Amino acid sequence: MSETVQTKNQTSVMQTYSRFPLTLTKGKGSYVWDDQGQKYLDFTSGIATCNLGHVPDVIKNKVNEQLDQLWHCSNLYTIPSQEKLAQLLTDNSCADQVFFCNSGAEANEAAIKIARKYAQDVKGTSKYEVVTFSNSFHGRTLATLSATGQEKIQQGFAPLTPGFRYLPFNDFDALEDLVQEQTCAVMLELVQGEGGVVPADQAWLDKLGELCKNYDLLLMVDEIQTGVGRTGTLFAYEQFGIEPDVFTLAKGLGSGVAIGAMLAKEPVAQAFVPGSHGSTFGGNPIATTAAAATIEYMTESSILEQSNEVASYLHQALHKLVEKYDSIEQVRGKGLLVGLVVKGNAIDYVTKAREDQNLLILVAGPKVVRILPPLTATKAEVDQCIQSLEVVFQES
Repeated sequence: MSETVQTKNQTSVMQTYSRFPLTLTKGKGSYVWDDQGQKYLDFTSGIATCNLGHVPDVIKNKVNEQLDQLWHCSNLYTIPSQEKLAQLLTDNSCADQVFFCNSGAEANEAAIKIARKYAQDVKGTSKYEVVTFSNSFHGRTLATLSATGQEKIQQGFAPLTPGFRYLPFNDFDALEDLVQEQTCAVMLELVQGEGGVVPADQAWLDKLGELCKNYDLLLMVDEIQTGVGRTGTLFAYEQFGIEPDVFTLAKGLGSGVAIGAMLAKEPVAQAFVPGSHGSTFGGNPIATTAAAATIEYMTESSILEQSNEVASYLHQALHKLVEKYDSIEQVRGKGLLVGLVVKGNAIDYVTKAREDQNLLILVAGPKVVRILPPLTATKAEVDQCIQSLEVVFQES
C-alpha cells in the first residue's frame, strides 16, 4: 500500500485546475491568509462569488442559526427559506418564478431546458435551437460547454450536445443570421467575464432585443458573474434597458455558499411542471438562508451605492495607469467587474502581483487581467491594489 501511495500524485484531487502555489486557510472582508500566515489582498472575490467579502457577519449569523435547525430536506416539502428567497428575487426583478439548483452551470442547464420545453410544450412547435455568442462562457456540463462559444472549453468532449449556434458578439451584421427555422432562444452575458471582460454594445443589444421580440424568441441572460451587485445594480440587465424572459444566477448569490437559480417570467415558467426538472440539493435550507440574507442586505443597505462609488474610484485610478504604462492598453468592464487589456501575457502580471505584492487578481484570457474586488472594498484597499499594480507594471 505504501509503495502505491508513493507513485501517486501528491494530491488525490483530480487536476482539473492549474492551481497557484498557495494554500488559503482563512478569510475576512477583502483579505485572505495562507497556511504560512501570509496576508493577501483578495481582489478575486472567489471569482466574483464573495461579493460581500469573506465570511460576512450578516450572512454568517443567519447561517449559524439555520445550522441549529435543519440542514436538508426534500423538495417534496415546502422550505421556508426557499420561499423567502424566491419572493425576494421576484420582488426585486422582472421574473415571476424561480428554480433553485447548486451552481451556475446547473442554472444555465435549466435555462436551456426551459427554453426547449416552452417552445415545444407551451407553444406547440418543434423548435429547440439556442443561439449564443463567440467568447461566451456558460458552464462545464456537456450542454453548457456546448453552449459556450469557445473551442478550448469544448476540446476533447465531442460529440457536443446539438442545438446550439454561435454568432460573433457585438456584431451587427451577424444579427442578420440570428433567426433560423429551429431557433427558439438567445442566451448571452451582458459582460463577458471569462471571454475578456467585454460589455455588450448597447445599440447592438437593442437590435438583438428587437429581433427576439419580433420573432418571438426567448431572450435569456446569463448573470452568473454579473449578478448580485457585481456590475453596479442588483442585476446587470437593469443597466441595459432590457427585461429578459429568463436569467440565471449563482456565484455571488450565496456569498460563498453554493447555490444557483434560474428565474423566468410567468409565461415561460409554466413550462416547468411537476416531474419536468428537479435537484436533490437545489434550494436547500442552508444555501437559501445564506442567499436570502445576501439579497436582503443588498436591497436594504447602502452597499450598492457604496460599491458604485468605490468602482468609480477604481476605474479612475486604473485609467491613470493606462496613461502611465505602455504595457496597459485599455480598461473595460462595469462596476467591480474590471478588465485590464495588457501587452504580453496576463498571467505574468497576475503571478508577479501575487508573489511580490501579496495581491490576488485573475486573468480573463491570455491578454486580460481581471480585477474583482468585493463590493465591500474600501477606497483605502483600492489604493493598496493600485500601489501594488504600480510596482508590477513599473518592473515589467
